[in-house]
Amino acid sequence: MRYADLHQRSISDPNGFWMEQAQAIDWVRPPSKALFDDDAPLYHWFRDGLVNTCWNALDRHVEAGRGDQVAVIHDSPVTHSKRELTYSEMRDRVASLAGALRAKGVQKGDRVIIYMPMIPEALEAMLACARLGAIHSVVFGGFAANELAVRINDAQPKCIIAASCGLEPGRVIHYKPLLDGAIEQASHKPDFCVIFQREQEVAKLTDDRDFDWHAFQYGIPAAECVPVEGDHPAYVLYTSGTTGQPKGVVRPTAGHLVALQWTMKNIYDVDPGDVFWAASDVGWVVGHSYICYAPLIAGNTTIVFEGKPVGTPDAGTFWRVISEHKVKSFFTAPTAFRAVKREDPKGKFVGKYDLSCLKTVYLAGERADPDTIEWAQDQLKVPVIDHWWQTESGWPIAANPMGVEPLPVKLGSPAVAMPGYDIHVLDEAGNPVGADTLGAIAIKLPLPPGTLPTLWNAQDRFRKSYLDQFPGYYATGDAGYMDADGYVYIMARTDDVINVAGHRLSTGGMEEVLASHPDVAECAVIGVADALKGQLPLGFLCLNSGTTRDNAEIVTECIRLVRDRIGPVAAFKLAVVVDRLPKTRSGKILRGTMVSIADGKDYKMPATIDDPAILTEISHALAGLGFPKA
Repeated sequence: MRYADLHQRSISDPNGFWMEQAQAIDWVRPPSKALFDDDAPLYHWFRDGLVNTCWNALDRHVEAGRGDQVAVIHDSPVTHSKRELTYSEMRDRVASLAGALRAKGVQKGDRVIIYMPMIPEALEAMLACARLGAIHSVVFGGFAANELAVRINDAQPKCIIAASCGLEPGRVIHYKPLLDGAIEQASHKPDFCVIFQREQEVAKLTDDRDFDWHAFQYGIPAAECVPVEGDHPAYVLYTSGTTGQPKGVVRPTAGHLVALQWTMKNIYDVDPGDVFWAASDVGWVVGHSYICYAPLIAGNTTIVFEGKPVGTPDAGTFWRVISEHKVKSFFTAPTAFRAVKREDPKGKFVGKYDLSCLKTVYLAGERADPDTIEWAQDQLKVPVIDHWWQTESGWPIAANPMGVEPLPVKLGSPAVAMPGYDIHVLDEAGNPVGADTLGAIAIKLPLPPGTLPTLWNAQDRFRKSYLDQFPGYYATGDAGYMDADGYVYIMARTDDVINVAGHRLSTGGMEEVLASHPDVAECAVIGVADALKGQLPLGFLCLNSGTTRDNAEIVTECIRLVRDRIGPVAAFKLAVVVDRLPKTRSGKILRGTMVSIADGKDYKMPATIDDPAILTEISHALAGLGFPKA
């Protein structure tokens, strides 16, 4: 079947299409239909079915005779250790933890916060919650105490599962003092905590509240899977909100299962037994969907990697992991490749490893500039596929369906809409715009299965954030355009479309031009306030390792490049070389914070920032250009 026909069917006959896909999942009670629209514009999928996520991720593979297959590989260059867990071992470990949680009163509908690093026990904790029908909320390990406290107050967990510490190159991050501080600050107090003690640091346990991971489970009967309704929340994942109050994205159980199962073969082109690696963290949506759940639901082997793209120990660590563990399909963020490219622009490390197992690379998380994609293609000699999605969607909105019909790659585009996503580009009044015209990217309701039905305890905020701007549509918050072939181009967050003397310009388009300069490893463009033109673009340039040319020369060439390719209308006259860009731990550049610094506005230190010291460096660079303007 041609992919275009498959997609059209998913839009014209959503019930028929998704009921067919639902047959790939084990049900305790199959649903009577896929779509429940009696509460529009709030929609529900597979609502009257009964199902269990943990059964589909572990038990069914063991029951099918594949219990000896490796389910999880833990590769940790920071601890110089590796281990493998089979499906049978994972099933038994998860059932044991679930039994202990159940014995302490955790049951269906209770919330459990998980605060852990990249270790298999993090996946075990997630799956143990799913086994009981408890709703987990993973908070990125090492998050500041006040941010963890905010999430404790919102989710009101019965229990918190944490590790004693996390590890970064050259340092230990002490989780337990952060956890203690968060519980002290929070108005809601969990009944108990379970602490996984890592050998790098043994944390002091609080009497009558904290339990050691192993002792907690000793002698307790294992738990069976608890069936839950199709729309029962599998988890709540907090994403940063513009108000400073994080938004709890709700993930419904059955739609999550059905959608993720579909993606593994049809998008990522992996079969049961293949090794799939998403180089992310369990604190982010990628870690939920494509480290923990989707690979296990589909019977793949998943890799839990505790390291960095560079520095653990070098820019070849990705290639070592791929070669050693026979990774077929690799998923990372463009920012990770930019870090590798900056350290090893000529790809010397690539040649040290046998990468013949690798068939496809997928990029998501930040806009994938064509220069980064071309570099990766040249080095790896495999298709490098950009795809686009969000925490809210839980799985790709636009991608290249490599397992159905590989489509021609157009650099700069994450290709076409995936099943159930009816993508439109709208002007500010909500009217569709023509091909190749910049606008707000919106998705006609209903969204497909697995996407967020609401926000946790915040339905009004859900409507205001996503539904009210364009009635009948979900507002993605992204800006871009579609070409005549239906390929989507994500150019910026709508907040990053700048208005220069009445012209709406995409910062992403300018970044694309700057990234094409041979000395530029990474860049960002923001819009700064200007009394005459409203806003002016300002570029930040990070240069390749080993560049010896004069910074001023490179800046001049970059300004000329933008002027030549986008035109004088961009009014691009300001750029500065910096060592690093401020980013979240998932690699997103904090453009909004940089704008606030440039415009002299107060800003809140982003909770997810990787290194706060970088903001001081950015302030100094801006001061050198005369910002903020008096």
